[in-house]
Amino acid sequence: MSDIQIILDAIEKFLDKEVRPVARDLELADTYPHEIVQKMKELGLFGATIGTEYGGMGLNAETYAQIVERVSAVWMSLSGIFNSHLIMCAAVEKFGSPAMKETYLPRMATGELRGGIALTEPDCGTDLQAIRTRAVLRDGEYIISGTKQWITNSVEGNVLAVLVKTDWNVEPRHKGMSLLLVEKSAGYEARKLKKLGYRGVDTGEVFFDEVCVPESQLVGEAEGRGLQQILSGLALGRINVAARGVGVARAALDASVNYAQVRQTFGQPIGSHQAIQIKLADMATKVEAARLLTGKAAQAYDSGLRCDLEAGMAKLFATEAAMDNSNEALRIHGAYGYSPENVVERYYRDAPLLVVGEGTNELQRIIIARQLLERNPA
Repeated sequence: MSDIQIILDAIEKFLDKEVRPVARDLELADTYPHEIVQKMKELGLFGATIGTEYGGMGLNAETYAQIVERVSAVWMSLSGIFNSHLIMCAAVEKFGSPAMKETYLPRMATGELRGGIALTEPDCGTDLQAIRTRAVLRDGEYIISGTKQWITNSVEGNVLAVLVKTDWNVEPRHKGMSLLLVEKSAGYEARKLKKLGYRGVDTGEVFFDEVCVPESQLVGEAEGRGLQQILSGLALGRINVAARGVGVARAALDASVNYAQVRQTFGQPIGSHQAIQIKLADMATKVEAARLLTGKAAQAYDSGLRCDLEAGMAKLFATEAAMDNSNEALRIHGAYGYSPENVVERYYRDAPLLVVGEGTNELQRIIIARQLLERNPA
């Protein structure tokens, strides 16, 4: 048995034993899964893609995507807890100074330090160049003031990679943006936000009231590279969201295939009706296509080449597949699917996050088109 298969089997056992029995109750109560997070630490998930020299597992994106699919098929919220963390870690590992890497990555790999990326603001989502959170360098310290919103791991975690404005006058605007690694301290306040789905995970609003961090917390050698640094990490984030889409789409399909064989109408299982068979066939095809696109994007990421096109296609198709399959699953289950006692109700609430998170699907279409034109000049 390969090392990868051993890892995937361990994930499946963890999900069956620790997650399936409690996911519904924790999700409905919107309760943070402290015990599950501790188990994820022990499994090494918070160091999944961190290099082995820093104590991580050093997994490639292709294997990581397979893990995310499996986790998301059981409870999608859990994948967000370690994915946002790993995007932050990727930025530190790729752009941080040797001292920053040695100080932070081993502790991040164990989950002792756990966090995410703080990009979005109340008046700024897709247009990151419009951020208003400010960091002023004074006497060897950055003084940070501003508000971030919809930030995963901001309440229960203890460190964030925060995108800030360090120069308000430079043009183009992205040259005035920097990335700072910020641990919780005086002036840092986080408040959990309520959501339709994606419950349990601590998505929060973060207020920085003159939070002070040493100049050494700047990611990279100089200011003004923050947007490029974080965008390079978002490619992995989009592959993760695509894998989440595969997981939700597959879970919706599996629930529907099972229900279609046990629910009867007119004296026969509903799966014998052609109308249901057509739905199941379309759902299964979307799962397989989404998985293949996600795998291709992960391979492109692992090659080290630019993969905006592949990651964008995977994210677009897989998340729309999750939306479509969760909708069809609810229709197949009828009134039972509309009840929170049934898992398909959760899939129906979770899927919408995927089409707006990590860049809306409308943005993905623009990215895909621009890359097509760039790669295929007339």
